Amino acid sequence: MRFIMEQKSQNRTGIVILAAGNSSRLGRPKQLLKFKESTLLKNTVLEALKVPNSFVIVVTGSNSNAIEKELELPEINFSFNPEWESGMSSSIVKGLGELLHINADCEQCIFAVCDQPFVTSLVFENLINEYYKTEKGIAASAYSETLGAPVLFHKKYFRELLELEGKEGAKKLIKKYADDVVEVPFEKGNIDIDTEEDYKELFR
Repeated sequence: MRFIMEQKSQNRTGIVILAAGNSSRLGRPKQLLKFKESTLLKNTVLEALKVPNSFVIVVTGSNSNAIEKELELPEINFSFNPEWESGMSSSIVKGLGELLHINADCEQCIFAVCDQPFVTSLVFENLINEYYKTEKGIAASAYSETLGAPVLFHKKYFRELLELEGKEGAKKLIKKYADDVVEVPFEKGNIDIDTEEDYKELFR
């Protein structure tokens, strides 16, 4: 479904891709793992760029120079998070801050991670469509009996997102505001890459 319901062209959806971690369990940057004739991160970015009326921000941290060099896409914005070691919350804060700098009137934002190999533009579009259809403030991907990334937030949650600290992620708000959440199925959303075994399993 290519049509983004009722979305005005000037109200673009920000898509923030969190790619700042050092992949400690993997032992090498997961962002740069070869996948689909490019890399894990680039695949996510290219799918995000297909979404109508959107703009893409990639939050980097560890290995930022190598990651930015590998992408080299003029359509995306980079935001370097010098505090990436403190946890995912710092990347959420950094990415959302950059989004509001680029488009202060942005009304919704999707946060995505870089290690879900089966994410597609349709996954992002389904979140946007369900958000408009249900008028819920949060549209979260549903897989393996949990809710997680990619996840869309209406601007009314931006302040609390900017106040996240340490290891806290967006799940804190998903749980806190469960009555304002629409669950959007994401087949294979549970598959992410944390270890060499995870990566090898992709090709079996």
